[in-house]
Amino acid sequence: MFAYIVRRLVLMLVTLFGISVIIFVLLRVVPGNIVDILFDAAGFVDQADKANLEKELGLDQPIFVQYVKWIGGLLHGDLGYSYVSEKPALQEILPRIPITARLAALALLFSAAIGIPLGVISAVKQGTRLDYALRVVSLSGLSLPSFWLGLLILMASVAMFGTMPIFNPNPATWTEAFAIYCVPAMAVGFRSAALTMRITRSSMLEILRQDYIRTARAKGASESSVNYHHALKNAVLPVITVIGIEAAFLIGGLIVTETVFNIPGVARFLVEAIRWRDYPIVQNLVMLIALVVVVTNFTVDMLYAAIDPRIRYTD
Repeated sequence: MFAYIVRRLVLMLVTLFGISVIIFVLLRVVPGNIVDILFDAAGFVDQADKANLEKELGLDQPIFVQYVKWIGGLLHGDLGYSYVSEKPALQEILPRIPITARLAALALLFSAAIGIPLGVISAVKQGTRLDYALRVVSLSGLSLPSFWLGLLILMASVAMFGTMPIFNPNPATWTEAFAIYCVPAMAVGFRSAALTMRITRSSMLEILRQDYIRTARAKGASESSVNYHHALKNAVLPVITVIGIEAAFLIGGLIVTETVFNIPGVARFLVEAIRWRDYPIVQNLVMLIALVVVVTNFTVDMLYAAIDPRIRYTD
């Protein structure tokens, strides 16, 4: 087990290194840079001033030298300075991380709390009207884009209350925070809940056909004990995989959700930084997302061994 963990940690470092190289090179081979954008916005181009600005930002140096400086600063906690605001990148990113983290955590909580129980009910009631109704709901969740659902919520709020919900990044109490975050979290988590429900249903149907389930029923075990203790416990592994993947790639849904609800989070900030070619912000945010993805995958693998005693990672 220890050797497996060490191998996974080394693989994580190699993955992060590869991602850092790819994003760094791609940002600089894409036509246009921050200097071009700034001078185009000003309406004139002075080649001497442009060269001085490129030298000041370090963009006149070879890509390899720029990369080494960035990685060296990253290892020492220096994320550089934003080209647009001229503030430290860490100062720009840190206040936005808790906002996106709360939104993502609440969306995942909504996904698991709604998707897993409904998936179990749909499997147990297979072929009934309730099963068909829940399957329609799951298909709707997979079909509706999160940004369109968010717009519908805003339009409904205006129609019923005459105003749109105003996002407050600094709520006074946890109840106020829950009220502020729950609507956008449900908008982005609806698709994840639908996917979780379908995976739970499929996995449960497969497990309920196993011989040991029939044996448990023959021994007089109650339906709730069979469904939740015997079946769900063994059907949960694919569900954990889906939840882990959704947690890792939730940033894709948060980009449009934060934009629609005007939430000053990491995802929306990343889009703005890409548009302005703000290299330090984009590089550091992509590395943060990559770190979340690899750590989530590692955590899912460890949960496999903790939940299912049949899984053992040998040295």
